[in-house]
Amino acid sequence: MRASLILSTAVLAFAGAALPAQQAPLTPDQQFAHDVYKEMIETNSSTMTAGTTIAAQQVAKRFRDAGFPESDIFLGGVQPNKFNVVLRYHGKGGANGPKPLLLLAHLDVVEALKTDWSPDLDPFKFLDRDGYYYGRGTTDDKAMASIFVANIVRLKREGYVPDRDIIVALTADEEGGCCNGARWLVANHRELVDAAYVINEGGGGSLRDGKPFLNSIQATEKVFGNFIITAHNKGGHSSVPRPDNAIYQLSEGLVRFSHFAFPVQFNEVTHAYFERTAAVETPEVGAAMRALLKNPNDAKASAIVSKDPRYNSTLRTTCVATMLSGGHATNALPQTASATINCRMLPNTDPADVRAAIVKAIADTGLEVSAAPAARPTAPSPLLPEVMGAVTTITKQLFGNIPVIPIMGTGATDSAPFRAVGIPSYGVSGLMGDPEDVRAHGRDERMLIKSFYDGQEFLYRLTKALTTPKTVP
Repeated sequence: MRASLILSTAVLAFAGAALPAQQAPLTPDQQFAHDVYKEMIETNSSTMTAGTTIAAQQVAKRFRDAGFPESDIFLGGVQPNKFNVVLRYHGKGGANGPKPLLLLAHLDVVEALKTDWSPDLDPFKFLDRDGYYYGRGTTDDKAMASIFVANIVRLKREGYVPDRDIIVALTADEEGGCCNGARWLVANHRELVDAAYVINEGGGGSLRDGKPFLNSIQATEKVFGNFIITAHNKGGHSSVPRPDNAIYQLSEGLVRFSHFAFPVQFNEVTHAYFERTAAVETPEVGAAMRALLKNPNDAKASAIVSKDPRYNSTLRTTCVATMLSGGHATNALPQTASATINCRMLPNTDPADVRAAIVKAIADTGLEVSAAPAARPTAPSPLLPEVMGAVTTITKQLFGNIPVIPIMGTGATDSAPFRAVGIPSYGVSGLMGDPEDVRAHGRDERMLIKSFYDGQEFLYRLTKALTTPKTVP
């Protein structure tokens, strides 16, 4: 689901292009995380072909070997090749205590062919080179998955007793499919994953000149939906052209649509995002952001901020033509021509309103627009003080005095089904990278080695902070 969307904001990246620093010898906890990470990367869990069951079984064995009882481990799913693994780490509160903290990551990855990668790289071989770890899933999302496994084992070994249960859920079908992963767990095994809030992927840190620049926390995301625009015509022989050609009619409607932009709209998350980003942007862009926050209808300010496609996609609902088809023979006038319009709608947007805007923009009653999709918009997660405070404190401890910025994901993550049932979900990892070198889903995916272990420490401290709220992390 996230092939075109993850990490699409200006502040979000999990893979970097900073100059590699000399890595100190690994601690035992880091070495364990490394070993889990390597095993996950070298286990092909491509969502369309291999599935996640072997990876889930490997994780379950790690939990058993660490001393977790079988009764606290769930292993299963709808399809035999797409298992999930869920672990419950019991706190002192028990059933009458605070609701659990859920640590969520996915085990599936997008497809990768060795022929598509550099000749000396194999997407399913874990390679340490020049300060990076290479392999499919190193950024999306096996870094967080392996860190959660390593950290929960560390907490058990240390004898840590949280004030609430901690759940680790590693899932299938985030990258594709619909019915085996997080949505299935929420719908069919709510008792396994019910929580006070969720920590998931979708946020991360940005490097500038190799140094941490900001840390982001994803608290909402856009909603995916497609519309089909179709032109119909009686056609005829191509030797006798007619003025009312279906392809021309569709093309003219699409050109008119290309000049349309949805209005600027802010929610709690995007308002905070632009407010804080304005402080670290260039003077011109920062001033335009502040002007838009005061008046979302400021056309001049909108034009300045919207020049950056990533900011533009955060300001408004976006729809774009992504596929075309038309005609049935080279020597026949087309009887139909159609285009797919892919929309990323702001949270709580009614898809019917988006359809109405498309109809108005193409300005041709002869063009047919498909019905609004049955999208599942969800409200943004509230910026809870206990979560934002912990993230801010730990960010400063590990990365210095850099801002923590709430963001809206322009695509989809497994936070959506949890937000849909009222469980606040936050994308935050402490994994730092260069936003200009994002390789998730692409060629030669990689993770800065230093970022991986910094993220491990960040998520360890965050887990403790959210399960012992009276202590300072």
